[in-house]
Formats: sequence, C-alpha cells, structure tokens
Amino acid sequence: MKNLIIASTSTLHEGSYLDYLLDELTALFSETEEILFIPYARPGGISHDQYTEKAAEAFKKINKKIVGIHTFKNPVEAIKNAKGIFTGGGNTFVLVKALHELGVMQPLREAIFNGITYLGTSAGSNICGTTMMTTNDMPIVYPPSFKTLGVVPCNINPHYLDPDPNSKHMGESRETRIKEFHTQNTIPVIGLREGSWLRVQGEEITLEGRLTARVFEQDKPAYEVKSGTLIDYF
Repeated sequence: MKNLIIASTSTLHEGSYLDYLLDELTALFSETEEILFIPYARPGGISHDQYTEKAAEAFKKINKKIVGIHTFKNPVEAIKNAKGIFTGGGNTFVLVKALHELGVMQPLREAIFNGITYLGTSAGSNICGTTMMTTNDMPIVYPPSFKTLGVVPCNINPHYLDPDPNSKHMGESRETRIKEFHTQNTIPVIGLREGSWLRVQGEEITLEGRLTARVFEQDKPAYEVKSGTLIDYF
C-alpha cells in the first residue's frame, strides 16, 4: 500500500528545515530508524554531501538517521534495500535527469507502489506526478524524459502562488501557466501552497496542512479544496 507525504516545501518562513512537518514525519517513518536520502536536485547547486548533511540535521530531531543514495556504488540496490526514502527539493530538471540516467526512476516507482514510506518536498514532490511538466524550475539541464513516478493520478505544482491583485506586473501567473499546460495535456494539476501537503495512503489522497489547494482540470474552472479533503475524483 502506498504510504507517502507529498509536500509543497521543506521550509516555512518561521521555521528551520522540515520543522513544520516533523510530527508528521515521526509518524510516517515510525517503522524505520534509517532513511535513504536522494539529494540529486541540489538546491542552489550545493553538493550531494552538503545537502545530505542538511537533511540529517533535521532528522536528528526525531532520532532518524539519513544516508545519501550517492554514497552507494549501486543506487538501484540502495532503493531496493531501503526502509524509507526522502527526495529533497531543488531543481526538478536536475533531479529527473539523474534519476533517469542512473536507472533509479523505475525502481523508485516500484518501491513506492510496494509500500515503502516516502517523503517528497518541492522537486521531490514534482516527481510523484505523472510528469514533471508543471514544475516552476528553470530547465538548466535536459533530462531524457519528462515522465516521472506517476504514483498519483495528477501533476503537482509545488509553491503555488495566487495572483497578486495589487501588482502592476502584467506577466503570467501560475494559474495562467497551468491553463496553458491544459491546452496540450489532460492531466489534472494540484497547486500546493506553502505549508500544505498530500497524504497518500493506498489509493486515498488527502490534502493536509494549513491552507487550501487549487485544483485544475482541463476545460473546467479551477477550484479550491479544503484541508482534510479526500481527493478521489480524478
């Protein structure tokens, strides 16, 4: 049974890395003391070691050990032997390129469908969707495919922002970009605001956290769903 948290972000303005999720993560990873960390998204271009150290500091607060997948000679075996997995945020293009080129995308998908506990934040959440095509990130590298894990029947747009009605900037909003996506694609999209996450247990997807999420479906008006809502209509 799938057992995931798909979070918009790792850090809120008023807290340290993962602080707002620590209670949830204690429950999510209750059956393992060691978590495999996937640092490939490299936020700001930091090294895999630096990123792993950052994640390890956060998980120390709940007495969990973090081990970076990059320290294993065989990342596929690391996935197969893991008891819990966390994929951090950063650049989704960099992350997806690494997952495909290292042959990790399919084993990770299989591990999640087989019930491994999984946490994704930002880019690590983007890859839970059918494709990465609703990421906000700059395409600084060229992945061999935009196809991702497909563990939920939609795409994710983390860090979703509403248009500012007082702004004089006339550029595209997130909603405009997602509607443009729907001129070419039928996949529903969930805009996750900061401090919100999807809790996936089996086939049930529940919105949790402090804010509503915005849902986009092709040829339909966008709409809001409240925290605590079971999203079961895709």
